[in-house]
Amino acid sequence: MSQTRAVICGYYGKGNGGDEALLMSLLQMLPPHVQLIVLSGNPKETKKRYGVESCDRASAFPILQALKLSDWFIWGGGSLMQDVTSITSPIYYAGLMALAQQRGLKTIAWAQGIGPLQKPFTRWLTKQVLLNCTAISVRDHKSAQILTDWHISPLVAPDPVWALESKSVPGIADLPAPRVAVTLRSHPQLTPQRLENLTTALVQFQQATDTYILLVPFQVTKDLAIARSIEAKLPGKKQIVTLSDPRELKGLFRGVEMAIGMRFHSLIMAAAEQCRCFALSYDPKVSQLMSELSLPGWELSQLPADASEISTVWLEHYANGEALNSTQIEAMRDRALLHQELLTKNIS
Repeated sequence: MSQTRAVICGYYGKGNGGDEALLMSLLQMLPPHVQLIVLSGNPKETKKRYGVESCDRASAFPILQALKLSDWFIWGGGSLMQDVTSITSPIYYAGLMALAQQRGLKTIAWAQGIGPLQKPFTRWLTKQVLLNCTAISVRDHKSAQILTDWHISPLVAPDPVWALESKSVPGIADLPAPRVAVTLRSHPQLTPQRLENLTTALVQFQQATDTYILLVPFQVTKDLAIARSIEAKLPGKKQIVTLSDPRELKGLFRGVEMAIGMRFHSLIMAAAEQCRCFALSYDPKVSQLMSELSLPGWELSQLPADASEISTVWLEHYANGEALNSTQIEAMRDRALLHQELLTKNIS
């Protein structure tokens, strides 16, 4: 089979474990004859870690050269088209896709979470580039509904990270059990008072359970300071765990009794490894996941002001809550592989 070249575009090389997991999932799912160039915030690290050609996502000339030499352009998963964080993000990703389409490349919007799109311009821009895509897959029904309203019919399947191959983390199994993982991130809704309440609740929870607390920054630049602030106040056994391999990040949860998480992909990884999950939602994508999987949790905006109330709910879930069973996990994994079928069917 002749070589096919594809440019892969996403929030890569920024140290975000969830987005790196999406990239690794995409690499696992792409047909083997596809030669890749990945747009990255850290091209050297991306090339070293994944063994793929990579160029700076902010450098115009290398990007133009990559498009000139390629047949396909792929949005590689995640919430790329949303304007809540900033309007710059959807303009960047849609602009690149529109440029690729203008230059005659076939385009795929792969495993996307569309929205929120609050501004008329970003809604229009997103619709225009999607209308010209060869294939589209989305990871949730709310995204699918947005596209259906635009008379676009996407493939709907769970996030590809459900199907990511996990890898054991050396030394984790040797830590004292039981273990609980915590993944918090900086966000305007995680106010200093809410963080203080969560930290106090975690102290109470640990004192009641004698659990070993793993503080897991998914993106060091945004999560590590929070992990350190909690670590300093926990009286019992604890450890900050930073991992760069997405497969290890997922495998970490294999030896954990319960996960308390804000990060969307931390909850997917934990659920996929049959770990009990408790969600703290800062974003509609986390709230949707809570609804789809019937995960207990709170919207951060509705977090109880009483730390004792928080710890009591955690203790109840720790004692009596249930993880997804193997049948449910296998079903999610099998459905997530539909994203692979879309790639195999379209990229020749």
